Amino acid sequence: MKYMLLIYGNEESWTEQEMEDCKMKSMAICEELKNQGKLLDASPLHPVATATSIRIRDGHRQITDGPFAETAEQLGGYYVLDVENLDEAIAIASRLPPAQKGTIEIRPIFPLPESPAL
Repeated sequence: MKYMLLIYGNEESWTEQEMEDCKMKSMAICEELKNQGKLLDASPLHPVATATSIRIRDGHRQITDGPFAETAEQLGGYYVLDVENLDEAIAIASRLPPAQKGTIEIRPIFPLPESPAL
């Protein structure tokens, strides 16, 4: 079963050293999961200030700078896993450093039929 782990946190709550430690620990976990064939993809995102949001309303495109919503926690990164079940996804998410300061949302990925274009 494929799951996406969405990493949320307050960008301003991390010191530079904490971010570096988080990055190193996360990279080690990624390497372990990759070697086990469980990691499909993972990456941090640039700060929320770099976001562009697009909405189509009444057939017109609206483009705004910044995130979709003003919140205390912002989407900061993601992991895509292929694991046996939700319990295994929870166990992995619990090991990730951002879980100590923010929130990790676990979402199953809806399988699509195979397509030559994908």
